[in-house]
Amino acid sequence: MAKAKTTAFYCKECGNESSKWSGQCPACGAWNSLVEAPKESCSPVRGRLTGVNAPVPVREVNSASEDRTKCGNAELDRVLGGGIVPGSLVLIGGDPGIGKSTLLMQTCGQLSKKDIKILYISGEESLKQIKLRADRLETDCGSVLLLCETDVARIQAAIDDVKPDVVVVDSVQTMYVENVSGAPGSVTQVREAANVFMTIAKGMGITVFLVGHVTREGSIAGPKILEHMVDTVLYFEGERSASYRILRAVKNRFGSTDEIGVFEMTQRGLKEVENPSEYMLTGRPLDVSGSVVFCCMEGTRPVLLEIQALVCRTSFGNARRSSNGVDYNRMNMLLAVLEKKLEVPLFELDAYINITGGMKVAEPAMDLGIAAAVISSLRNTPVHERTVFFGEIGLAGEVRGVSMTAQRLNEAARLGFTRCVMPAVSLEGIEVPKGIECIGIRHVGELVRVLRQQS
Repeated sequence: MAKAKTTAFYCKECGNESSKWSGQCPACGAWNSLVEAPKESCSPVRGRLTGVNAPVPVREVNSASEDRTKCGNAELDRVLGGGIVPGSLVLIGGDPGIGKSTLLMQTCGQLSKKDIKILYISGEESLKQIKLRADRLETDCGSVLLLCETDVARIQAAIDDVKPDVVVVDSVQTMYVENVSGAPGSVTQVREAANVFMTIAKGMGITVFLVGHVTREGSIAGPKILEHMVDTVLYFEGERSASYRILRAVKNRFGSTDEIGVFEMTQRGLKEVENPSEYMLTGRPLDVSGSVVFCCMEGTRPVLLEIQALVCRTSFGNARRSSNGVDYNRMNMLLAVLEKKLEVPLFELDAYINITGGMKVAEPAMDLGIAAAVISSLRNTPVHERTVFFGEIGLAGEVRGVSMTAQRLNEAARLGFTRCVMPAVSLEGIEVPKGIECIGIRHVGELVRVLRQQS
């Protein structure tokens, strides 16, 4: 008699179950996403939603704005869309040591001052370790309840007993559901544990923060369905060697996904950076070729950043290309446009592009800044230190308009910049701030003339 199969293959991207391994998931089409895990032997715990749900007409649904609670941290409130929403499930991911637990511990201290009952659940640290961190951060967490547990059933019982307003789970990969097969951190365990916390949040109106480990590629470890289940997904970014951290929302059902929060890591924890532009430009070299300031938009916040370019004759058969903070393919496209339209032999020159501080930018408005930095390095001529650039460049060499022009100009003028090179079409119908001269261009060829006059 054939022995019953006790394992199955699950897709990390969509959670689809297959009886055998294949290179491509038959459900979502993802490659190399199937992992082997024990099959579920019985029905898992499904949470706290009770009663029979009946269909409700749309006109009877209350569409009033949800009540939000300020976290006491302006940068976190900005990323969340104005504060935490009762009954929401928030997932925070990031590299080890980036500051996830520090941010949540500081947030718990701020919320406890508002008489909000908080339950902090840790599956990785002891009570003493958590207390030592709170003392090091000088955070008043005296009223925060601590629990070191990984069994979801016991956690659920503790939540029923305490009835907190906010729950922090650090981390979801350490949690396990007893009657679900698989070790903690496996696809089935992470999915079912997250499902229990989701139903607790929705059924009891509790805000739940989940800390998630990330893989080597930088994505949340476990099945991709985990990010679909939660209401908000936040990622902590930043180099371990750098002092600043960026909190970015990649999913938010209660706010914008374009906002970022900027923090500085200090000995006493994370400190809010109220003026990111001034902070990012600190220590910028002056009167140096290849260094240009450009303005990008992160949600509703304009941020001035320095972009550097180094162009030199190659010592190899093929010219080298390297980018840091800039999409590699877009950099190659811009270099090709400059070579074609300006008749510059970039094919025999190495090109290195870097956004200082390690920040990653994907907005097309940085195209004009990259082009200006490359031309400045190629001619070995510095750009005027009080000049800022923004604009998108097309394949025909045209300079296209960008959104939120007024906000970019106001930020540049506030920081003392006196000139702005930008798309000519974006100058139509806007009020130029006092003290700044705007130079509109329509083609990348005009940029060379403008730089020659600015130098």
